[in-house]
Amino acid sequence: MNKGTVKFFNESKGFGFIKDATSPKEYFVHSTGLKENIRENDEVTFDLQEGPKGLSAINVRLV
Repeated sequence: MNKGTVKFFNESKGFGFIKDATSPKEYFVHSTGLKENIRENDEVTFDLQEGPKGLSAINVRLV
């Protein structure tokens, strides 16, 4: 399980990005990968899954 902070999330379009807590990497997140509603600057835990454009965050939950 990875930890990070929601850098950006657009509720109307259903996607955003999560900044990893232990590296400079950022991961795409889609609303289908959410377990709870998130907003910018929320601390979250997440898993990673290979998607069509690289790794994506799934199973995203608030800390």
